[in-house]
Amino acid sequence: MSKRMIAAGVTVALATAAASAYSASGGALRLGPVTKKRLPTYKAYYDGHKDVFLVTDVSTRKQARALRINYAPALKAIRHLPAQYFVRGRAAHGQLSVFGSEPGETDYNPLWEEFFVTWKSGVAPVLLVRDDQIKALAKQGKLTLRDAHVVLNAPVTKVGK
Repeated sequence: MSKRMIAAGVTVALATAAASAYSASGGALRLGPVTKKRLPTYKAYYDGHKDVFLVTDVSTRKQARALRINYAPALKAIRHLPAQYFVRGRAAHGQLSVFGSEPGETDYNPLWEEFFVTWKSGVAPVLLVRDDQIKALAKQGKLTLRDAHVVLNAPVTKVGK
């Protein structure tokens, strides 16, 4: 994770009212009582606005320890996921990670394939806020993209505007 990611607290219902209503109506889904807990959240860009997300699981033990989240090695086998881009090294002021999708998009998935973005020597970093912007700058030879071969479970909890 980028150190520049902004952490914030958000209260997350661990079981939704809808699930409780479903259970009460005779459905098979029984989640138990609703409880609330403060979980850390982060911000990332998507198409020029900031989304809020949680981080729950990751496919590498090292990253799981560093982030204090669940290590889930089976995630590594999942393919064809949207990208989440993390800038390493030099970055523009205010740089956050960048999503390749978000809820409401046809390819949205709370699982992300991590990519590392590195600015080439002699290129002044600009604020990266769109996945298409990152891909275009890579084609122009201004930055490099490297597949980290890591899958991160990081559901978006709030879409920005």
